Amino acid sequence: MSGKRYTEEFKIEAVKQVTERGHPATEVAARPGVSSHSLYQWGRRYSARFLEGAQPRTEHEPPRQLP
Repeated sequence: MSGKRYTEEFKIEAVKQVTERGHPATEVAARPGVSSHSLYQWGRRYSARFLEGAQPRTEHEPPRQLP
């Protein structure tokens, strides 16, 4: 653990980049050096849509499973 702390506003903005703007979670996490695990944790806390994935599914595409 790096011990670095991020503000709540920073976390919410990172989650919005995935949920609202459709950026891949791995890219959003890599920019400031945040672990993907942390970003997913923030997503669980700040957005129910994050758990469903950022990209809307088509009728023929099955739901994605989280790792």
